[in-house]
Amino acid sequence: MVKNYMTNNDHTPPPKSHPHAENKGSTLRLVAWETTRNCNLSCMHCRASATKGPYSNELDTKTSLQLLDQIAEVGQPIIILTGGEPLLRPDIFEIASYGTGKGLRMVMAPNGTLITAEYARKMADSGIKRISVSLDGSTKESHDSFRGVDGAFDGALRGIGLAKDAGIEFQINTTITKANLNQIPKIQELAVSLGAVAHHIFLLVPTGRGKYILDQEISSEEYEDTLNWFYDQREKTPLQLKATCAPHYYRILRQRAKKEEKSVSFKSHGLDAVTRGCLGGTGFCFISHRGIVQPCGFLQVNCGDVKKTSFADIWNNSEVFLALRDFSQLKGKCGICEYRKVCGGCRARAYEATGDFLAEEPLCIYQPRKAP
Repeated sequence: MVKNYMTNNDHTPPPKSHPHAENKGSTLRLVAWETTRNCNLSCMHCRASATKGPYSNELDTKTSLQLLDQIAEVGQPIIILTGGEPLLRPDIFEIASYGTGKGLRMVMAPNGTLITAEYARKMADSGIKRISVSLDGSTKESHDSFRGVDGAFDGALRGIGLAKDAGIEFQINTTITKANLNQIPKIQELAVSLGAVAHHIFLLVPTGRGKYILDQEISSEEYEDTLNWFYDQREKTPLQLKATCAPHYYRILRQRAKKEEKSVSFKSHGLDAVTRGCLGGTGFCFISHRGIVQPCGFLQVNCGDVKKTSFADIWNNSEVFLALRDFSQLKGKCGICEYRKVCGGCRARAYEATGDFLAEEPLCIYQPRKAP
């Protein structure tokens, strides 16, 4: 599962544009790297339909380190070591240490169940700055049902505690569906009680196994209500809050700020003020276990293969990335929306619904001022 780490603990703004970021809006800020597709869980929403492997043609250690070299040539993004379950990769700490040595901010997205005291120490020693652990229910029963394995909830809490003891900060991620929509406040309370630094919510994108739970996707109205509720929590919780796969939040943020006669500034809204909704191909990309670069993990469009083409060439010249950076190419109401530069609609959701990643976002109820 792809995680989001755009909220930094020190609240520093994103880095200035790197000389290699030649295209407008193409400063590389985040890379999610599926280091392995192997996983010990069987989550109902998994975009990769990950299971216990092995999977063939995963990048070997040498190629992995070369990939980090190439990424560092483009900029200094946050590198999310994800999966599958990244702790199932034997050389994961070698990879993390190497990235840290290149000056990259290395973070990890384990499910928590495999974290031991030794692994937690190795995370800290290799320079892992933060981990994300998903809690998709506020109780053992609801989380384990979502994750497909009994004991997943207890294992996640145990792993979180060990990481915390090792001095590693952690965030809680939650994928929102009809099954857990009413539990989101309790999950957020649990995150606070555990000592999390952030709570990131994800709106279900129907890819991988997620296609088989379409009936669990919340409605457009519930989507809007949830994001407004999430906005309201900003002043009520010590947690850093981030909405992912929910680009409408950045439209709502500006609508609410205008209504409340507040400016959307870095001081008042942190990184929310300087980022945008869908970052796929503009400030973020995903690299699969086989080295295929995509705009994000949910938008399964091949933009290049790092085993055949340099990462810098793919990032700067992929026709898909260039199209995503040109907001004038958005279609339907997204193309004429006054918020297209701060929202952009979920390109993966549009692609799954229509086969066109530039089509309008299917789960948006907002009507632009200028009618289509």
